[in-house]
Amino acid sequence: VQLQAFGGGLVQAGGSLRLSCAASEHTGSFYIMGWFRQAPGKEREFVAAISWTGRTTDYADSVKGRFTISRDNAKNTVYLQMGSLKLEDTAVYYCAAKYRELSRALDEYAYWGQGTLVTVSS
Repeated sequence: VQLQAFGGGLVQAGGSLRLSCAASEHTGSFYIMGWFRQAPGKEREFVAAISWTGRTTDYADSVKGRFTISRDNAKNTVYLQMGSLKLEDTAVYYCAAKYRELSRALDEYAYWGQGTLVTVSS
């Protein structure tokens, strides 16, 4: 499975942005999809994940209530709607895919897309 993330850019604090991640195969609808981010000088961290049905989601505490993960299996695409953006949300955002259960563990995700940079300015 190949993943391609896009939609990053420069946004003012308090603003919104939507990231997208497209999977290369139709069987992408059977994967758990996750979003992770890596800020400059920091380790990559979990942001959100969604089950293949879309009925189960998980969020890092730092983004809960501000970010929404969703997926359109007909389009093999997962989205991350980001709102009330803060300076500390600045990072390279990565999408990833895994089988079976939802997880926050990076090493459980077998497939990764290239990152897309989100920069939040004051």
